[in-house]
Amino acid sequence: MIWRVTVSATQHPLAKGLVAAAPFAGVNGLYGCDIYRLYHLQYDGDQSAIEHFCRELLVDEVIDQLWINDSPPSRGRSIEVCFHAGVNDNEAREVERAAVLHGINGLRAATSWRYDLIGDLDDEAVSIIGQRFLANDTIEHWREGTINVGFASDTSAKQQVTQIPLAHLSDTELAEVSQVRLLSLDVTEMRVIQNHFTNLGREPSDAELETLAQTWSEHCVHKTFNANIELTHLKADGQKVISHHNGLLGALRQVTQELNPWWLRSAFVDDAGIVCFDDEFDVAIKVETHNHPSALEPFGGANTGVGGVVRDILGVSARPIACTNVLCFGPQDIDYDALASPLLHPRQIKEGVVAGIADYGNKLGLPTIAGAVLYDHKYIANPLVYCGAIGLLRKGVHRNQVQVGDRVVCIGGRVGRDGIHGATFSSANLDANAIEQAGAAVQIGDPITQKGCIEVVVQASEAGLYNAITDCGAGGLSSAIGEMGKQLGVEVDLAKVPLKYPGLLPWEIWISEAQERMVLAVPAHSLAALTQICEDHEVELSNIGCFTNSGELVVYYGERKAIELSMDFLHEGLPQQTMTATWREQKSSKVSLPPLRDEVLLELLAHPDVASKEEIVRRYDHEVRSSSVVRPFVGKYGDGPADAAVIKPLGTHQSPQALVVSCGLCPRVGTLDPYTMSLLAIDEAVRNLVAVGGDPQRVALLDNFCWADPTKHLQLGALVRAVQGCVDGSRRYAMPFISGKDSLYNEFAGQAIPPTLLITALGVVPDLHRALDSAGMSVGDDLWLVGHGSDALGGSIADSHYALGATAVPQALTDPLPRYLSVHSLITDKLISAAHDCSDGGIAVALAEMAIGAVCGVSVDVPADGHDAFTALVNEGAGRLVLAAPRSNRGKVAQRLARHGRLVGKVIEEAQIRLNVVDEVGKTIDRVDVALAAARDAFTNGGSW
Repeated sequence: MIWRVTVSATQHPLAKGLVAAAPFAGVNGLYGCDIYRLYHLQYDGDQSAIEHFCRELLVDEVIDQLWINDSPPSRGRSIEVCFHAGVNDNEAREVERAAVLHGINGLRAATSWRYDLIGDLDDEAVSIIGQRFLANDTIEHWREGTINVGFASDTSAKQQVTQIPLAHLSDTELAEVSQVRLLSLDVTEMRVIQNHFTNLGREPSDAELETLAQTWSEHCVHKTFNANIELTHLKADGQKVISHHNGLLGALRQVTQELNPWWLRSAFVDDAGIVCFDDEFDVAIKVETHNHPSALEPFGGANTGVGGVVRDILGVSARPIACTNVLCFGPQDIDYDALASPLLHPRQIKEGVVAGIADYGNKLGLPTIAGAVLYDHKYIANPLVYCGAIGLLRKGVHRNQVQVGDRVVCIGGRVGRDGIHGATFSSANLDANAIEQAGAAVQIGDPITQKGCIEVVVQASEAGLYNAITDCGAGGLSSAIGEMGKQLGVEVDLAKVPLKYPGLLPWEIWISEAQERMVLAVPAHSLAALTQICEDHEVELSNIGCFTNSGELVVYYGERKAIELSMDFLHEGLPQQTMTATWREQKSSKVSLPPLRDEVLLELLAHPDVASKEEIVRRYDHEVRSSSVVRPFVGKYGDGPADAAVIKPLGTHQSPQALVVSCGLCPRVGTLDPYTMSLLAIDEAVRNLVAVGGDPQRVALLDNFCWADPTKHLQLGALVRAVQGCVDGSRRYAMPFISGKDSLYNEFAGQAIPPTLLITALGVVPDLHRALDSAGMSVGDDLWLVGHGSDALGGSIADSHYALGATAVPQALTDPLPRYLSVHSLITDKLISAAHDCSDGGIAVALAEMAIGAVCGVSVDVPADGHDAFTALVNEGAGRLVLAAPRSNRGKVAQRLARHGRLVGKVIEEAQIRLNVVDEVGKTIDRVDVALAAARDAFTNGGSW
C-alpha cells in the first residue's frame, strides 16, 4: 500500500521569493504560494503504526499540519515536483532509516513537493512558474495536479561490456566518437588510443575508453597546465617578447621548492596541502571549484562541491574543521527574456548555490567561516562556485604508500548513474547540447553519510588501519583506484560494488562520481578492525579488490573482464600538448571622471560587490564547533565586514595560536592585465590576513584558476601571464603555493567568463587573544593610512559602476613584506585597536565600513597624492590599510610605521563620515560628508535586488 502523507511548510522561504521573482519572467498575476512537503510511503503493515510514525517524525504540529491519505484543499492551481528515478533522495532514505528505529521494517519512501499557486494565472503562467522556478529538469519533473513517484528495489547491474571499434576510423570519425561519448579528448589523443589498441591487436572496451578519458581529462591531469607553451607577449610600446613555458604547474611547484619554509609539510602531492600548526598538529587545506554542475543544478552542484572538498581533506587523513566559499553570479535583476535557452536565471542559481552550501556544511556540523560574492554579466551562463575546506591532523598520522597485497576498500555511499562524465563534462565548453548530454553529471550530496565517513577515517587513521587513502571524486573509482595503483597494479571486481538502483553497466559503475565515497588501501589483517568501525558508524564497506605488482589495471564484473590496461600507458601515454599563446597589453586611455558628490560614497556602498552579504552569510553556521575568534561580521551590532576569519581549532589548547584564512579576488583587473591581477589578488589576501593578526612570515597560498577556452590564443596568453604573476608574487611575498586547481572551458556559446583567479591564504595568528577586527576602534582614536593610492582606476568598482572605460590598473608592490611586518608588530604589541584593508571602493568604502561596524563617526584628511579628489577617494591601489590606534600610542605607531604610513584623522562621536581630500600642504580640494545612518542603509540594503 502507498501512503500519501502531506505536511504544510508554512515557514518555507521560497513562497515569498517566488512571488518577488515571478515578474522577472513576465508573470504578474501571482500573489501567494502555499507549499507542502509530500512523503510517499510504501508499507503493508499496521495502519495505526504508520500514523503514529508520521506524527512523531514528519511534522511539527505546533507550526504545521499533517494529512495522511488526504489532501488539504487548494487555494490555487497545484503543481507537484519530484526527483527523476535514481537521483539521490536523502530525506527519503533518512525516513526509511528512522522507520527501522521505530520498529517499522520494510518501509520504502520517496518525497515530492506541492505548490499551490494563488493568483490570476493562465496555463502559460503556470507552465513558466513550473519550468523556471519550481523544477530543474536536469534532476526533477513536474506536473499540474497529482504526480506519481516510483520505488526502485532491485539493484543488480548489467554485465554487458561493449567493444568500441576504433581501428579503421578517420580523424573526423574519432572526433565524433569523442563528442558522442562526451570523452572531451581531442583527435591527437584519440589517435594515440587508436594506435595503442591496434598494437595490442584488439579494440578497446567501453570501460577502457572511458577510463582513459577520465584519467586524461583536463579536470584530472591538467593538460593545459602541463603543456609546452610558446607565449608571444605584445607590449603596449610595440615590443614583442617570446617566452617558452614547459609546464605552468611545474613553475608553481618550482617556486615552492625554492622557498621550502620549515613549516611546510606537503605541497601539490596529495589531495590537499599540509602545513605545520604547532608541535602536535598539522593543518590541511584545499579549495575546489564546481562550476559546470552548479550551472545545471545549483543546489546539487554547490552541495557536492562542499562534499567533494571535505573529502579532499579526509584524503590526507585530517578531520575537517571549517569551510569557505567564494561565489560569482550574473546580475540578479536581469530579465528572463534576455536569457538564452536553456540557462537558469542568476536568481535561481544564487538561491540554489547558497542553499546547497548551507545544507552540506550545516548538516556536517562544520562552520562556514569566510568567503566573498561577486556579480558580473559574464557569469550569467557560467557561475563560479569555489568551495574550500580546512582540516586538522596529528603529525605523522597521514600515510600514503600502497603495499602489494593491500585490499581495495570502498567506504561510504553507494554508486549510481549520477556523476557519470563529471570529469569530462567539466573539461568542455558549455552549450545547449552539452547541457542536454551531461544531465547525469549532476549529483545530489548526502552529508549524513559523509559525516559517518569522517568519523570512520579519523578513527582508522589514528589506529593505523590503512596504508593509503584518497577520495572518490572526479572519475570515480577509475581515477581513485587508478591513481592509488599507479606504481604497482590493481585488480578489481565491480560486482562487489553496492549500487543505488538497477541497470548500471560496468563502465558506469567504474566512472560514476556518486558522492560520499573514500577508497583505502587496507592490509588484510586490518580489515576486521576497519569493518567494526564502519559498523559502529553505519557506514557501508566494500572489499572489491587487491593491489598487485603486475603493473596492470585489471577490472572485472564477476567473471567478465572489462578492463586490462597497463599502468604505464594509462598514466604516461597522454601526449604532452604543444600550444601557442598571445597576450596584447592595452594602452592607457584618459577617462572622464564624474564630480565628487556625497552620493558617490553611498552608491559605492550599495554596489552589489561591496554591499553587505549578510543575507547570504547568515544562512551558514559559522559558530558550530565553537572555534570562531573573528567572525564574518563584527562590531556592536554584528554588521561590519571582517577582513578574514580566525578560528581556534578544538583540541589545540596547548598553544595560544589560532588559524587565519583569507582570500583575494579581482577579476575586473584580470580582463585588463592578468599578470597584475595575480599580484593584486595575492596582496589582497595577504593584507586581509595581516589585518586580523596573521603573521606574514607564516603564510601558505592556494591558487584556483577559472578560465575560458585555453585553446584560444588570447585566453591562453592571459592564463600564462596570470601564472607568471603568481610565480613572481610567491617570490616577492616569500609565500609558497601549497595547492591549487584549474577550471577551464568556462564558456557558453562563445561567451567567456572574465579571467578569474582566487588566491586563498592560510596563516597563523601567534596569539588568539591579540586577533583584531575592523570595528574595534573607539571615539578619540587616531586613524592611520598605510600605503599610497594610485591614479589608475582600471578594474575598480568605480570604473564598473560609472562605466569610465579605464584601462590602466594599479601597480603591484615590489617589496611588500616590510610594511606588513610593521603592521603585524603593531597588532602583536597591542598598539592598534582596529585594522581594515582598502580594497573595493578604496579608502572611502574602507573608512565607511569601519564606521558602520564601530558605530562611530570618522573625520579624515585623505591625501590626494597628486590625484584628483574622486580618484583619491575611490582608487584601489595595492597594499593599503586603515589602522585605528589610541592617541596615547601615537608616537610608537609613528615610529613603527615610519615610511609605510601616516596619520590621517580620528574617530569622532558625531555619527558622520567626513572625508576631506587634501593636497600636499593640507589644503582641502574636495570633500564627502555622509550621515552614518545613510551609509549603513546603503551598505545593508543597497546590494539587494
